[in-house]
Amino acid sequence: MRRGENIYQRKDGRWEGRYKKGRKADGKVKYGYVYGKTLQEVRVKLYPLKVHYQTIQKIQGSSCIPFEEWGYQWLQSIQYEVKPSTYANYHYKLIKYVFPFIGNQLLNELNSEIGKQLVQQWVRLGLKASTMKAAMRIVCQCLNHAKRLDHLKENPFSTIKMPKEKKKKIRSLTKKEQQNLEKVALKEGGARGLPTYLALYTGLRIGEIAALRWSNIDFERDIIHVNNTYQRLALTSETQKTQLSYDTAKTEAAVRIVPFGMKLKKQLLRLRKQSTSLYVFSKNGRPMEPRLLTYHFHRLRDQAGIQDIHFHQLRHTFATRCLEAQGDILSVSAMLGHTSTQLTLDTYADSMMEQRMHVIVQLEKILQ
Repeated sequence: MRRGENIYQRKDGRWEGRYKKGRKADGKVKYGYVYGKTLQEVRVKLYPLKVHYQTIQKIQGSSCIPFEEWGYQWLQSIQYEVKPSTYANYHYKLIKYVFPFIGNQLLNELNSEIGKQLVQQWVRLGLKASTMKAAMRIVCQCLNHAKRLDHLKENPFSTIKMPKEKKKKIRSLTKKEQQNLEKVALKEGGARGLPTYLALYTGLRIGEIAALRWSNIDFERDIIHVNNTYQRLALTSETQKTQLSYDTAKTEAAVRIVPFGMKLKKQLLRLRKQSTSLYVFSKNGRPMEPRLLTYHFHRLRDQAGIQDIHFHQLRHTFATRCLEAQGDILSVSAMLGHTSTQLTLDTYADSMMEQRMHVIVQLEKILQ
């Protein structure tokens, strides 16, 4: 045998050849093995494997850490750098949608074809395009971290194209539906009715409404300081599926000031006189959680005879009414807490049909 072939005859008479696949997490070499009845048989099997793994290490790196093991290392490294809600989201998506499919794959054996197969698995599961995009973004962050630490030379999933998301037109309440909903919300009043009314006149998200403290409301200037969110996070624990989290707003844009009018001010002042809590909407001194707010909203929605809307559409309704009132896009975007005016334009472009028709009517008048 030539030196360096790494071929040996075993005690049972068979021949064994080994090749370097890369290095494990502790830095030790990880070997692969082939077996045969003769020396020549093992040589024939061993040579292409050596070439294959030498190529992999040259192109992708030498790290042979299973992706699941690396994923947990990455999660641990970022745990105190991101918000608890962000960490819970990363953790949940990796365990639910990634590890079951590529968790056993070694880092330096990952390639674009494996990434495409992962996306195909998600499509078969019926995941939304937005969910797939979010999951792949998390995987790429994990792989980019491996690249920064020289475990990989390149992110093998960086060029994968994701399925395009089919944009659905946003359904806002008609003015008549809004009037009916406002009527039943004000009749109910208090912490059961006012959150719906508040959403219609401020565009706050349900988690932002749940997190509101009285100290966030400036009744002299008639403005609300939106700083926090209260939400239920999905967990992967067998003993606990979800956990409530009171946290700062997700983005800088979400931290904002939203003005309110006299009608809403009157209702808020009435509620404050009755309140003994730090929170605007509370139960047993704690913030009223979003799913309880949703439950009360569904009751109001049914009473108003509206069946096909969810709470978030109250926010869309607020935005639509602002645009119908000729509100400038910069102000509307700021009140919604969007990261850019383009996001506002993209989201609500179809809500402006009435204004478009008005433009056409004015155009016809000019040309006559």
